[in-house]
Amino acid sequence: MPVRIPKQDSRPGRRRADKAGVSHRLRAHAWTRILAVFAASLAPLLAICAYAEAAPLPTRIVYGTGRIVPIPASIPHAEGDMVDQRIVPNLRWIAKRYPIYITDGYSGPLPNGEHVGCNGCHVKGSDHYNGLAVDIVPANPSSTCDARWAGVTRLAEWAEPVQEQPRAPFRWVGYDGDAGHGCGNHLHLSWNHASAPMFQLAEWVEVMAVNFSGVKPVTPPKKKPRSAPRAPAGPPGGISQTATGGISARLAGD
Repeated sequence: MPVRIPKQDSRPGRRRADKAGVSHRLRAHAWTRILAVFAASLAPLLAICAYAEAAPLPTRIVYGTGRIVPIPASIPHAEGDMVDQRIVPNLRWIAKRYPIYITDGYSGPLPNGEHVGCNGCHVKGSDHYNGLAVDIVPANPSSTCDARWAGVTRLAEWAEPVQEQPRAPFRWVGYDGDAGHGCGNHLHLSWNHASAPMFQLAEWVEVMAVNFSGVKPVTPPKKKPRSAPRAPAGPPGGISQTATGGISARLAGD
């Protein structure tokens, strides 16, 4: 019996379809290789960025008289909030890298008799009374712990990699695990400083050695204290246990 050999379809339309299919497959393969090379080239950059955020920054001690000043407009904050001017560069650096909104800074009287900050909200000895603490919520606020808190959580974990072991220059970091603080409530950051009474400015403050754009060289202070600086032994700050905590829809500090 003769064997039938199937005839190839030599019609022009069929040949064009075969060539188009091969061309599409080749282009898809080429794009796959391009994307793989691109992803591989990004990996070191992403690793460097992750390390840069996780790594500690150099710090320095700022001596001399501080001054309570309004928080600049470049740092998202509640109207009227003020801090010691010596931590303003640090706040600028933080705001440039994390989506934050400051709800409270210095809490106390001004020379003109006016009171700024949340009155009666903070515990005795709080760093808020020296202008060296801030309360932070997301730039896009939420009173529940959701995705909008991711940036603030990253900041808290960078400032305090291990619970109760804040990284310099921070004296105390109040967040998850601390009563009246945490995701859905607020983050508290305060800076190491010389012991000072309520409503008085500290003799020195420890700050990150940064400027607006990044890290700048650390220069040794011209005048050194007689003994090594020690953070005060009083309460680290934050809010009173009698406060209700949380934030209002108007972003009133707690």
